[in-house]
Amino acid sequence: MPFFSVIIPLYNKESYIEDCLQSVLNQSFNDFEVIITNDGSTDNSLCKVKSIQSDKIQIIDQKNQGVSLARNNASAKASGIYLAFLDADDVWKKDHLHCLAESIKVYPKSNFLANNYWIKYSDSYSAPAKIDINSTNDKPIVIQDLFGSSLHNNIIWTSAACLNREAFFKYGQFNPEYTTGQDLDLWIRIGLKEPLIFNPKKTMIYNYALEHSLGKSEQNLVRLKLFSSFKDDEKLNRSLKQYLDIKRYGLALRTKINGETEIFHKVRSDISKENLNFKQNLLLKTPRIILRLLNKARPFLLKNSWYLKHFKS
Repeated sequence: MPFFSVIIPLYNKESYIEDCLQSVLNQSFNDFEVIITNDGSTDNSLCKVKSIQSDKIQIIDQKNQGVSLARNNASAKASGIYLAFLDADDVWKKDHLHCLAESIKVYPKSNFLANNYWIKYSDSYSAPAKIDINSTNDKPIVIQDLFGSSLHNNIIWTSAACLNREAFFKYGQFNPEYTTGQDLDLWIRIGLKEPLIFNPKKTMIYNYALEHSLGKSEQNLVRLKLFSSFKDDEKLNRSLKQYLDIKRYGLALRTKINGETEIFHKVRSDISKENLNFKQNLLLKTPRIILRLLNKARPFLLKNSWYLKHFKS
């Protein structure tokens, strides 16, 4: 029985999957298996995987069913004690699994773990995730307030996340009803029940450079439904309310730029203005034409080592 099962969903990532897989196979902690679900890729992704010779790799080949079922099906086949998730366009540093194992050794009863990470905004610019914690220690720590620690960047990102396998099934896995934000949904559900064990060492690189889409209307409706599903919980949890309002702010900007007026007004009505800063409240009032111009400039700013933080959800 391996200690870790590495879970990788794969859909049309032929340009990234080799680097992703090599970053796993190069881990200093060697007690793991890799389970890849090819979710109906139509490019050469599966051929790229098959070209890498390793007895650690198992492949599930399925018709396209979405990332939730891709992860869930791989997890069902996994035999590891812990599930370590990795998206096919992200990479791990050599000590990623070692640092997760270190956290588990310090907190052996933990179910919910994550390492710190870098964000790759462009080919020329990466920066550490901005996490809302006070600790300057590089040792694993207990995060009781998942939401208050995620008001800038999420303290847990899927490619840096790890769950006890039994706990993953206990919490209901990834919800296939959500075609976007399914990882956010799961982390909130778990974070309402138990603390996160967080290792401050940065061991993953999240490829934000691919995330330039404003989202299709149906995806934005899914995001609205997801955020609304926690309305009862946020009444009792101020940190969750503030966290979700910041997420709603990002959705409000996207839908305003897209001209999705009905979704925009619904999302904005759910936001408590005191949970946003002056700049965020101002941008929500900014005319659409100006927001569209700012958004068009965003890729240029990223390439020149600037990050237009206004638009981050």
